[in-house]
Amino acid sequence: MPSLSDSLDALRGIAESPAVAELAAAFGERGHEFALVGGPVRDALLGRPVVDLDFTTSARPDETRAVLDVVSTNVWDVGRDFGTIAAKVHGETVEVTTYRAEIYRDDSRKPEVSYGDTIEGDLVRRDFTINALALMLPDLRLVDVSGGIEDLLAGRIRTPGSPESSFTDDPLRMLRAARFASQLGFEIDVDTRAAMAEFAERLDIISAERIRDEFVKLMGSADPVPGIRHLVDTGLAERFLPELTALVATQDDHGRHKDVYEHSLTVLRQAIDLEISRRDSPTAAPDIVLRIAALLHDIGKPATRRFERGTVTFHHHDVVGAKLAKKRLRELRFDNDTVKRIARLVELHLRFFGYSDQQWTDSAVRRYVRDAGEELDRLHILTRADVTTRNRRKAERLEHAYDDIEQRIEVLSEAEELAAVRPELDGEQIMALLGIAPGPIVGRAYKYLLEVRLDEGLIGADAAEARLRAWHVEQGAEGRDD
Repeated sequence: MPSLSDSLDALRGIAESPAVAELAAAFGERGHEFALVGGPVRDALLGRPVVDLDFTTSARPDETRAVLDVVSTNVWDVGRDFGTIAAKVHGETVEVTTYRAEIYRDDSRKPEVSYGDTIEGDLVRRDFTINALALMLPDLRLVDVSGGIEDLLAGRIRTPGSPESSFTDDPLRMLRAARFASQLGFEIDVDTRAAMAEFAERLDIISAERIRDEFVKLMGSADPVPGIRHLVDTGLAERFLPELTALVATQDDHGRHKDVYEHSLTVLRQAIDLEISRRDSPTAAPDIVLRIAALLHDIGKPATRRFERGTVTFHHHDVVGAKLAKKRLRELRFDNDTVKRIARLVELHLRFFGYSDQQWTDSAVRRYVRDAGEELDRLHILTRADVTTRNRRKAERLEHAYDDIEQRIEVLSEAEELAAVRPELDGEQIMALLGIAPGPIVGRAYKYLLEVRLDEGLIGADAAEARLRAWHVEQGAEGRDD
């Protein structure tokens, strides 16, 4: 945490920015309290970049809207039912929320909102003490009702009131605790963590979309592993991602130094390191598809675990894992494209290891690229990250082998445009050459020529035509279309 003077300078800088100064004046002129609250205050005090500007006010939503309409021509409701109005002010997107207190009923997926009258009452209902901080504007008075500053200094995540009451009010806060542990590198208070385990089942009342969004935020942090450990250890992961918890007791294929769960966490960390090292820009967004695929790449192992001749095997766990990932991610309401990409990576993550002990043919390289498609770069990272052996010689051999594969792909791509592998004759040419109309045989002919292309590379149009005619004769289909 930076020095007190640096932290105060950061807060003062935010308060004096054109957007914030104008907003504070506008609300003050109309007799409303106005404060920067939560994450921006926390991050400024920690010396972290302040990205979002969140404010709270004594004004009711209609009053907030009236004030914002004066200072901005771009105002919209983010969630009027929750008392939040947003606007664009001096190029900054800001959100202003009425003082509030919200709770969940036992069988409700949505909070019931009531508005409050004081900043202290608003802060007490917030999720954690480190977020229950407000900077009153324009007078720059810092309000801390629950020891948030002390917890920032201690690197501790704790609820303002009892954790039992907090997690009963909003069970999603349990996932947020795990996420903040990863994002900030903080420890979760003992009582708070105990309550997470005690009230894990209450997460079931939260919608899949909200759980998904919180999980994605966790996976986007610099190191998601501490947060994931909290989710698994407290039983929260069991409520929405039980396949992850099932990995804990599943030994790896050697039955030795680590279980599949620990291996998966190591793969995730290694994938993140490789992802960052290969980024085109230091400000690039985290690759959530890659990270989730790395975490879930072995979730098919518990279902395929077998003991054969004293050895543990997991035959076809890649295919089973892809199906499990697809099912679970759909239940969490991930979009179809994300589900497809993650499942494909899980399905392909073993492909390299089937060839790692032998020289790849050009045909194998082409098929590898064709099957990976748009996920090739991610597959490169996932495959490298999946090497967690302590045997240094083996690790180096696998690394060199994959270096060779990437180099082979690059060379063949330059010569053959592997990213768009297709037969040398298209459907129209096939029909014209064979004198047939559209029908099933055209598809079979196209597939045959694609196999030739993958096996042998570019052989030229004349050779492709000769192959096609010979194939057609072999099919016993000369002159007819069935």
